Amino acid sequence: MSSDAVAGADAIREFCIREYVEPARTRKEHTVTIRSGDVHASMKLSQRLPAVCAALGSDRFEKAARVRRLVIDGPLNGASTLFVFALR
Repeated sequence: MSSDAVAGADAIREFCIREYVEPARTRKEHTVTIRSGDVHASMKLSQRLPAVCAALGSDRFEKAARVRRLVIDGPLNGASTLFVFALR
C-alpha cells in the first residue's frame, strides 16, 4: 500500500470520527450509521468508494473511533453501503 493510500485512509477515518462518531456520542446515541456515498461526497472524493469502504471496514477504524462494527449492509464498495457501529 502506498503512503498516499495510507494518508487517504487516515483522512477518511479522521473525517468519519469527527463528523459522525463524535456527534453521535454527544447526542448520547448507542449506534452510528455511516453511508459510504455520503462520506465520499462530503469529502469531495473522486472514484474513491473502495477506499472509503476499506477505511470504514477496517479494525483500525474500530480501534481509533472506539466503536464495534455491528453490520455492513449493501454492495461491496458501493455508494449505498451502510456501516453500523455500536458506540463504546
